[in-house]
Amino acid sequence: MSLLDRLKHIRIFRSLIYGIVGLFTYPGLALFNKVVIEGSEHLEKLPKKNVLFVSNHQTYFGDVIAFVHIFCAVKWRKFNKLGIPYYLLNPFTNMYFVAAEETMNSSWLTRFFKLGGALTVKRTWRAEGQDVKRERDEVDTQKIDQALTNSWVITFPQGTTKPFAPGRKGTAHIIKNNRPIVVPVVINGFWRAFTKKGLTFKKVGTPLSIRFKEPLVIDYDAPVEVILAQVMEAIEQSKNFMLKGKHHALKENAPV
Repeated sequence: MSLLDRLKHIRIFRSLIYGIVGLFTYPGLALFNKVVIEGSEHLEKLPKKNVLFVSNHQTYFGDVIAFVHIFCAVKWRKFNKLGIPYYLLNPFTNMYFVAAEETMNSSWLTRFFKLGGALTVKRTWRAEGQDVKRERDEVDTQKIDQALTNSWVITFPQGTTKPFAPGRKGTAHIIKNNRPIVVPVVINGFWRAFTKKGLTFKKVGTPLSIRFKEPLVIDYDAPVEVILAQVMEAIEQSKNFMLKGKHHALKENAPV
């Protein structure tokens, strides 16, 4: 394990990272744009380990940063709001997030974010801008399994910011193998407000929303395909929701 990998497992070090990142990103969530948070009361009674958050994905980093702010606020018993970010004085650090290794090693800034608790994995379907097909790396799976034994983990089953992209079976394997509490999250507005990386503004005054649902009731012995379908439905990225979205768009654009 490299020195940088060791540092990201030190809670005090991660507290410093979260404080710095939190201060710079707070205005984008609460001042220039306005985030609406729902369901964060579901987080209060969760255990300190073996909790997996599954979410749709709209920017590389903005989504995860929003999670950090909310987790920190809940630690200070602030539910469904951020308010003044004094919660960054003692942030919530008992979490990791799954991210593509290629993305996290692309620049000095992404390497800095990596220190905040990134569990880097190799994409099985894409590398260096090209479509590939390769087997899951067992080392990557072990990283996530190990993190779940002590902490919360955030993962994005689609592995891409493209809406309604298919979910990846790796998430279902993680659920089946670890039997975690699975909390689905639905986010919206980030793709309008921020550029793809989620670090610079594309449009200010954009409504942002993050909705935490109640933990899923999962049959851990079900096939991975069934578990994945349940997850995709819960994060509203299934074919059913895609068809609903198209129907809604057609209605809005229909002549009157």
